Amino acid sequence: MTTPSEDATIDAEGSATAEPPPRERRQLTDAKEMRALAHPTRVAAIELLSREGPMTATQLGDILDESPANMSFHLRTLAKYGFVEVAPGGTGRERPWMRVGQSNSWELDSDDAATTSAAVGLARNMAQRAFDRRNEWQVSRSSYSTAWREAAFECYATTYLTAAELLEVGEEMSRILDRYGNRTADRAERPAGAKPVTIAFHGHPLPPTPSGN
Repeated sequence: MTTPSEDATIDAEGSATAEPPPRERRQLTDAKEMRALAHPTRVAAIELLSREGPMTATQLGDILDESPANMSFHLRTLAKYGFVEVAPGGTGRERPWMRVGQSNSWELDSDDAATTSAAVGLARNMAQRAFDRRNEWQVSRSSYSTAWREAAFECYATTYLTAAELLEVGEEMSRILDRYGNRTADRAERPAGAKPVTIAFHGHPLPPTPSGN
């Protein structure tokens, strides 16, 4: 996973406008912090804190169907590795928690076997979450307006690229998403009619055919 660089684009008037700076990404390098994050409830909690702002363990537990005690345990685990922290106000289980940072990245390959295993496990967890969300969309899509159903997309493609070109494609797609990254934490940046949207993409080599193509 890569961190996009700052770029510029041309607006409708033809003048050069600077894109928003890329979101700050926390680079995960320790197996313990990766394993701490690789839990469906913890990932869901972090996302809720990103979208809703500070919430208590009770509030999070009500949404995620977890008891306050279990939710407090998950929050303390996330706090131990710096993913969340206690927000001002409240005491005990009624104290609010807030997310630290807005994005994480990690490398799948490491000289340390435990780190590689943890990184792969975290990646699989995130891939499963994306798959589950796609299924949720297929079930609920009829409840959305025609405009949203037509705007939703799925793209599957097979082409031939060099390793450098594949890297470039991934970085370009990340730059596109970073244009809208600040809208998660800053509600004032969300235009009227904006809804939460999830976008997942991946690119990797395929096994060659028997003829080598």
